Amino acid sequence: MARPTVNDIAREAGVSLATVDRVLNARPGVRESTVTAVQEAITRLGYVRDIAAANLARQRQYRLVAALPDSGSQYVETLACALHDAAQTAAVARTELQILRYPAEDPHSLAALLHALPPAETEGVALMAPETPVLRDAVKALREKGIPVIAIGSDLPNTDRDHFVGIDSRAAGRTAGVLMGRFVGRGPGQILALAESMQLRDAIERRHGFDAVIQAEFPWLEVLPTLETHGSDATLRAVVTERLRHATGLRGIYVLGSGHRALAATLADLGLTGRFTIIGHELTPHTRRALQGGQIDAVITQNLGHLARSALRVLRAKADRAPIDAAQEQLRIEILIRENIPDQ
Repeated sequence: MARPTVNDIAREAGVSLATVDRVLNARPGVRESTVTAVQEAITRLGYVRDIAAANLARQRQYRLVAALPDSGSQYVETLACALHDAAQTAAVARTELQILRYPAEDPHSLAALLHALPPAETEGVALMAPETPVLRDAVKALREKGIPVIAIGSDLPNTDRDHFVGIDSRAAGRTAGVLMGRFVGRGPGQILALAESMQLRDAIERRHGFDAVIQAEFPWLEVLPTLETHGSDATLRAVVTERLRHATGLRGIYVLGSGHRALAATLADLGLTGRFTIIGHELTPHTRRALQGGQIDAVITQNLGHLARSALRVLRAKADRAPIDAAQEQLRIEILIRENIPDQ
C-alpha cells in the first residue's frame, strides 16, 4: 500500500496544498478549524512526515545558538570545544552553531544577549546559566517568539525551557556522598563544601543529593555550609583559608563545581596537600592531572562529547517539532579514579 502524501491530506481535508504546508510547518494565518481538519486527516491517513526530505527540498539550514558563561572555568571551555566539534560534524546535516559568551554572574547581560537574537535567523538556543528571575523572563520571551530553548549541563526547571540535556545532578551528588563517606571511613569529622554559585541548579541539586546520603549512611560526618567562590580564585583562597582555621576536624572537601586549580594551589601553600579526601565533578585538564597525581580522590563526570551532540540533536528535533529519542539522549554518570582515567 502506497504511503499517504500531502496531496492525499489536502484531498481528505478539503483544503489546498499551500494550507497543508502551512499547518505542517506551524506557520500562522490558518484558522483553528482548518488546522483541526488537517490534523484529523493526517491521523486518519496515518501520514508520517519525512522531515529530512522536506528540509533537503527546502534547503533548510539549522541556525543554532549556545550561550555559555565567560568564567574562565576549564569545564566550560572544555564544553565549548565539544560543542564546536559537534557542530563541525553536524555541518553535513545543514547545522550551524554560534557560541556566544556572556559575563558570568551578570544575568542582565545574558538577557540582553538573548533579546537581541533575530527570530528569523535563530532555530534554537542552548543555555548554561543560573536560574534567576531575569533569565526566566528572557527564556519566556524567546519561547513567545517561537524559538526553542534547552538547558545544558545545569537545568532550568522553573523556566519555560523545552528540554534539559545533562546528567541527573541530584544522583551525581548522591554518588559523591557515597564516595566521600566510604573514602573517609568511620569516625567523626567535618566535610567542607565549595561551589561557584548556589544559584546554579546543578550545584543546588548536587548538594541536596550529597547531604541526603551523608545524613542517612554516614551520620558521623558533618557537612559544613557551602562556601561560594563566584568563580574567583582569590575568593576561594580566602574562604578556604578562613574555614580551615576553625574547622579543626576537617576530613574531606567536596567541590560541587569549578575551583579545583585554586583549591590545589591553596592547600599546597598551606602545606595541606594530601591531608583531605577530595571529591569533585567534571573531567578537565586540571582534574585529570590531579587524579593522576593523587591530589583528587574521585571525579564524577559525564561525556561532554555526548552532551554536545545531544544538545544539537534535541534542538533540531524541537525546531522540527519532532519527537526526541530519550534513550539516545540520556547521559550516564561516570566515576573516575586514578586507576581508570580514559586516554585523552
